[in-house]
Amino acid sequence: MAAANPVLPGFHPDPSICRVGADYYLVTSTFEYFPGLPVHHSRDLVNWQLIGHVLDRPTQLDLDGVRSSGGLYAPTLRWHDGLFYVVCTLVGSPEDRPGGNFVVTATDPAGPWSEPVWLGEPDSFDPSLYFADGEAWFCATRPNPASPVAGGTEVWVQAFDVATLSLVGPQTVIWHGALVDAVWAEAPHLYRVPDGVLLVIAEGGTAFHHAVTCARADHVTGPYRNAPTNPVLTHRHLGERYPVVGAGHADLVEAADGTWWAVALAMRTRWADDGYHYPMGRETFLAEVQWEDGWPVVNPGIGSLRERQPGLGGAQPSSDYGYSVRDDFSRDSLGPGWSFVRTPRAPIASLTERPGWLALHPQPTSIEDVGCPAFLCRPQDSWDFTASGVLEFTPRTEFDVAGIVLRQSEGFSLQLLISVDSAGRRVARAIRRFAGVNEVAAVVPVADGPLHLSVAGAGLEYHLAVDDVSLAKLDGRGLSSSVAGGFTGTMLGPYAHAPAGSPIAYWNWFAYRAN
Repeated sequence: MAAANPVLPGFHPDPSICRVGADYYLVTSTFEYFPGLPVHHSRDLVNWQLIGHVLDRPTQLDLDGVRSSGGLYAPTLRWHDGLFYVVCTLVGSPEDRPGGNFVVTATDPAGPWSEPVWLGEPDSFDPSLYFADGEAWFCATRPNPASPVAGGTEVWVQAFDVATLSLVGPQTVIWHGALVDAVWAEAPHLYRVPDGVLLVIAEGGTAFHHAVTCARADHVTGPYRNAPTNPVLTHRHLGERYPVVGAGHADLVEAADGTWWAVALAMRTRWADDGYHYPMGRETFLAEVQWEDGWPVVNPGIGSLRERQPGLGGAQPSSDYGYSVRDDFSRDSLGPGWSFVRTPRAPIASLTERPGWLALHPQPTSIEDVGCPAFLCRPQDSWDFTASGVLEFTPRTEFDVAGIVLRQSEGFSLQLLISVDSAGRRVARAIRRFAGVNEVAAVVPVADGPLHLSVAGAGLEYHLAVDDVSLAKLDGRGLSSSVAGGFTGTMLGPYAHAPAGSPIAYWNWFAYRAN
């Protein structure tokens, strides 16, 4: 059985949580991937089920032209008076289209969610909502022009009108970070506590120096007093070789039994000669919270994230924990676990034109372009895994390709592709794309007919095979943001590309097994 922490393994950053009765709901960032903002449900805080997405229609989410690691940043999920609210920021939208902060609502967190209502404030990000004492407030972060350090920010609040979903009244700057010369004081969340209003933020940047700090005030607009225990959560004091780094960006929730909990992001790492790497990206972890002198204490007696974290009432992960899945493509539509890169505008994936098969229509846009390629993907969520499937594909030219891709961005990927060579022979290619340059590791002739393709991850090494014959072993450090930059984790799955838009790549099944 896999460890119970992270509770949402793989690319699930910036978690935000809320409770309604005995039900817990959680959303995470998706950046340039569509659909946007997955909604997970749990009753025990360790076993989570994907029930839908907040933004699942092109009218809600236009990601055309958005760069990698742009898109949807740091949502906050809240429930108030029978309605669910999500506020989020769309980063990098072209100037002729809406962008910045927005709010959507739903009566059912599984959807459907409303069309976005744009809130303006283009320089602000990481928005949050606070409902208490008959008031509603919007809270966010923006650059602080008076800061003496690069990355200095300020947290501000403004009243929120629930009837019109708009910001009203004056803005008040309430915080600049807990530590001297704090950078990237961001991800603010406000909570009503017995001693007033608690402000919880992230600071230090969402990498090794990430941390959670807090402050308290009698009223939302302050003044706020720094917690004497800050930071209340960080792993930076544990050193770069600690297996989990970057703990931060926390959201708190009170359980029905009166206990308190936190969800936070962090990264599981492997060490190499050039430092630590985390191809799975930033993941969602769980921690217990107790209160001492009106301040939150995270995992008392430990002060860091646990490798195994029991949930409510000591709940443990279920026996099928680990997100191993097999899709036989027997439905009429794709399941909610699949994603695209940016908003799909053309029919890319069909389950009806050849029942029992995924028909993946190649697009002129490739995995190396800023666009929406024919790439159906899901997160890598385990160090050791196998992703495999049966592909039927008859390429006509050496530019027609189909296979399995592991993507970090346009410039960094691993590719197992079926094509033809200059002599017209069908071949399999193993490609490592690093900093925008393709390195062909192997080219091997393959037989006609359906092929079994597989990629097996083993730490930072990835083994590519065709019909169970080893093709290449590739270095996967370029799949980590520590090398590639950005904020996303590895996404993998079936892929096809052809300049003319054909031939179609047919997949009989695709499976992901966490080993």
